Amino acid sequence: MTTLDPNFEADAAREARRARLFTRINKADGWFKVLGMSWMTPILRAAAGDNPKAQIKEVWKLLGVPLLAIAIFLFAWSQLAPRVQTSLGAIPGPMAVWEQVENLHADHVRTMEDAADFYARQDERNATRIANGEEPRFRSYTGAPTYYQQIWTSIKTVFFGFLLGTVIAVPLGIAAGLSQTANAAMNPLIQIFKPVSPLAWLPIVSIVVSALYTVDDGWFSKSFLISAITVTLCSLWPTIINTALGVASIDKDLVNVSKVLKMSTWTKITKLVLPSSLPLIFTGLRLSLGVGWMVLIAAEMLAQNPGLGKFVWDEFQNGSQSSLAKIMVAVFTIGIIGFLLDRLMFAIQSMFTFTNNR
Repeated sequence: MTTLDPNFEADAAREARRARLFTRINKADGWFKVLGMSWMTPILRAAAGDNPKAQIKEVWKLLGVPLLAIAIFLFAWSQLAPRVQTSLGAIPGPMAVWEQVENLHADHVRTMEDAADFYARQDERNATRIANGEEPRFRSYTGAPTYYQQIWTSIKTVFFGFLLGTVIAVPLGIAAGLSQTANAAMNPLIQIFKPVSPLAWLPIVSIVVSALYTVDDGWFSKSFLISAITVTLCSLWPTIINTALGVASIDKDLVNVSKVLKMSTWTKITKLVLPSSLPLIFTGLRLSLGVGWMVLIAAEMLAQNPGLGKFVWDEFQNGSQSSLAKIMVAVFTIGIIGFLLDRLMFAIQSMFTFTNNR
């Protein structure tokens, strides 16, 4: 009876552990791509001993080059900005903009403390009124919204408008993809309304909402609905077009099988149409959310509705020495949130589809 070499067994065990490690790294790679952290994969692979020299080159391409580009941008900005004089003074450099980030955060903290003190005093007064047999009185804190609150208002508005647009766009896209008649009917309307600017929709939406939404204590404020519906009208077109394209490109053999099996329309849509067209539907949703975010800022700015757009306009009208720096803070905030929204949609897409599109 022969016995295995102990060294051979140890080598085999190490190779098995190494293979399991690389399997985990490959699985994690999908989420790193979703989060915009694909540079983590070569770092982990190098740490696991997979050709460190080649992996370092990959890290440089995925992480080093972007960081170098950002550093060059910041250096050029810091050197060139002071040379450009405007009516509000020199264009602020990176340090001046960061100083306003800290000031906006400090303003938020101070406002939250004031609000907490206000409600604490109100509770004390109401406790005294109740002890004296009087009715308590409640008022809301009326301080100006902080920068963080305006960010949150914009995010809520864009998601409401985007979800409303999705509910409208996906069924219309499915109908257009399944029926040539429906596609012929919708195509002229899509081509006409798709290029319309939010600045053209906004006055119409404002008039219609003011005429139909007459309650003062409804679930939503008029300004919220105006901004959200404007987002809906401008952002639903990419979803309609991509959904129709995805449905129309389904394999004809699958369609023929559904006819042979005599599937009902609902079964055909849920079991065949949607699973096959999800990649293109999600592509349309990502485009729609990006369009909606851009539209919202313009709508808030023009209509003076609460949110980041109004913050930018108010600072422009304010005209103080810090206004330009605060506007630039808002610009970076808008860009970062737009990136995060796209990553969020890509994460959801990765959960439901098997696509490598990014």
